[in-house]
Amino acid sequence: MTEPMGLRERKKVRLRETIAATAIRMFLESGFDQVSITDIAREAEVSRRTLFAYFPTKEDLVLQRFADHEEEAARTVRARRTDQPLDTLREAQLDALRRRDPNSGLNDDPEIMAFLQLISGTETLAARLQRYTSRGVDSLADALRENDFDPLTARLIAAQVIVIQRELAFMNHACLVEGESAADRYPEAVRAANRAFDLLRDGLGTHRID
Repeated sequence: MTEPMGLRERKKVRLRETIAATAIRMFLESGFDQVSITDIAREAEVSRRTLFAYFPTKEDLVLQRFADHEEEAARTVRARRTDQPLDTLREAQLDALRRRDPNSGLNDDPEIMAFLQLISGTETLAARLQRYTSRGVDSLADALRENDFDPLTARLIAAQVIVIQRELAFMNHACLVEGESAADRYPEAVRAANRAFDLLRDGLGTHRID
C-alpha cells in the first residue's frame, strides 16, 4: 500500500527541518566554513544526494529560513486589498515588532542572536541573502500591480519597502548585539519603523491609476 500524500509530504517537511537544524547547529558550533556537506549529511543520517535534493547549496541550509519569508510582504498586501498598502505594510511591521518576530531583528533569544551573527559574520551568507531580498521585491511588486499600481511605481515602492524592512532589522539586531535588550529597544524600533513608513508615504503618496 502506498502512503497517503499528506503523510509523505509531512515526512519530507520533517526531514527538511531536521537537515537544516542539524546544519545550523554544526555551523554555530564550528563555523560555516569549517563544516562540510559530507559532515552535515553524516550527522543528519542522510546521503549527500538526499541533502542536495532539499538544499541545492550549502548557503541554502542557513538561508532557507529567509526563503520561507521572502513573499511575506506580498502576502500581506494580497490579504487586504486597499488603496493604502503602505498602511497595511506598516501595521504588519509594527505587529512583527510586538511579536518579537526574528525577521524584525528585535529578538534577543541567544540562539536567534547567534544565528543572525552567523549570517552577518559570514561573507558568502551575507552576499547570498541579497538574492532573497531581490525575490521579495519581485513578489511585492507583483502584488502591488494586482492592487492597481502601475508597473514602475509598484517596482519602486516594493524596492524601498523591502530594503527598509531589512535595514530596520539590521539596526535592531545591531543594538541587541551591543547589549540592549529587546524590551528596551522596542520603543525606538517602533519609532524608527513609523519614521520609515512616514517617509515612504509622504514621498510617494498613492499614485494609483485612475
